[in-house]
Amino acid sequence: MEEKIGQIATWLADKKGTAIRALDVRGISPLTEAMVFVTARSARHAQALADEIMQRLGEKKWEFFGVEGLQAGQWVLVDCNDVIVHIFQDETRSLYNVEGLYSKAADFDLPEAVLAGDK
Repeated sequence: MEEKIGQIATWLADKKGTAIRALDVRGISPLTEAMVFVTARSARHAQALADEIMQRLGEKKWEFFGVEGLQAGQWVLVDCNDVIVHIFQDETRSLYNVEGLYSKAADFDLPEAVLAGDK
């Protein structure tokens, strides 16, 4: 799972997603094992990030169950089975504060290239 999270975070960073964070929600959420959060600049950018993830998952033969919110692009959720990716526009991310629901969750270590993109 760590490889998958690292890859997803790298793909998001390569497409200029910002404030990327991955949480270990095993034992906290019954829905999934990990959640990845990223901020997009616009609805079009959020859609492009989701499209990139789905395309790359397909190339790796990693399953994904679906996507929600793609049309509006304010909050796009990509269900990658053991990892759920939340793509937010900045105001929406602050408004819903989904990360706050999982404040007890530990952060996964992300690749240096991902972290360097936010500096």
